[in-house]
Parts: sequence; structure tokens; C-alpha cells
Amino acid sequence: MTVQITAGQFHAADGVEDWRCLYHVVSAYFRTGSLTKGVALVDEIGRLADSDEQQYLSIDLRHAGVTVSLSRRDVALARRISAAARELDIAGDPTAVQLVNVTLDALVCADVLPFWQAVLGYCQIGDDYLADPSRRGPGLGLQQMDAVRPQRNRVHLDVAVPHDQAEARIAAALAAGGRLISDEHAPKWWVLADAEGNEACVATWLGRGSHRW
Repeated sequence: MTVQITAGQFHAADGVEDWRCLYHVVSAYFRTGSLTKGVALVDEIGRLADSDEQQYLSIDLRHAGVTVSLSRRDVALARRISAAARELDIAGDPTAVQLVNVTLDALVCADVLPFWQAVLGYCQIGDDYLADPSRRGPGLGLQQMDAVRPQRNRVHLDVAVPHDQAEARIAAALAAGGRLISDEHAPKWWVLADAEGNEACVATWLGRGSHRW
């Protein structure tokens, strides 16, 4: 079994400047400017990634750019993909990646997780997380509550952003009418709310150590 390196170890490596850790994945966005150049990059990635590497490789192709995500923090593969993009004169933009999770507060996670797994058709990862096997939809995480909180929303969004973009994202949210609820756990995450109290967390890999994220 391959041991997953930490996010800190990944970012300390040379040649991965295009990439950012977002929870359990690392992602890069390459601005192609056209579908034709995007297809060329995807075709090149298909040639350089072997069959084992393709098992944890996801590619989202759009007319303006290509998002590449790895569910394993594979420094060597990330370097090869970035090199292929440079050969095609395609620039990476690490500010353009993010990962969105929906988080549900629950008193007994084991009681509600099977329902959400069935209704979403997702696969289970660990004791408290569900993932889309097709890698298209957001993940669903369960967060343990100590007591019922009837005056608080029990569903919120978790938005994982590049660690060097978190402050700008928070500032933009506050300028748009939001408010900071808590920075107790920063830089792991900040809790924000909109004007009516609906909450969202802005998260980074910082402070997570060797945790599975």
C-alpha cells in the first residue's frame, strides 16, 4: 500500500508550483484559452500517465482551461504534467483551483451516513465522509455535534482554497456582506456567515499535519 505524503511534504518539493493541496487532492488549473489546446494537453497527459497513475487522476476539460486533480499526492506525476503544459506553452494558474464539500452536522454520524450514501449513490471514505465515485459532485462530510442546536443551520459548505488565496477569499466574502463567525481554527478553517446566518467554512491544508486530508 502506498503511503500518502503530507500536504506540507508535497508543497516542499520542487517543480510543483502549479499545484495546490485541497483536502485529500492536489489540483492544478492550466489556462489553455481554447478547446483545441485543452484537448492537446489532455492527450499528452493520457500518454505520460501509466495505467496505475490514471486510477487517481481526474481531468476536467473546458474551453478556457483544464483542471487536473490527483487523489494521491504524487510529486513525480505532477511535475510531468506541468512539464507537458510548458511544452505546449500553456500556463498554470494555481489561484483558480478549489474544492467544495457539503458538511452535515449530526448527533450520531453512523445513523445518518447510510441514508446519504444511498440517496447520493456515493462511496464511503473513513467513518464520516462520502465521495462521488465519478468524481463529479462535491463530497459530503459529517461533523459530530455534542448537542442539538435548533437555532443553527445543520448544513454548511466547506470550501477548500489554495493556502495562499485564503485571506483574499475571506476578504471578498466579508466585503460582499458576510461576517466572520470564528477564526479559532485558522489557518485550518475560518467560519463565515451570510447576512441571514447561513454558514460556510473557508479551509486550507495548513495545520492539518498528517491527517488524511
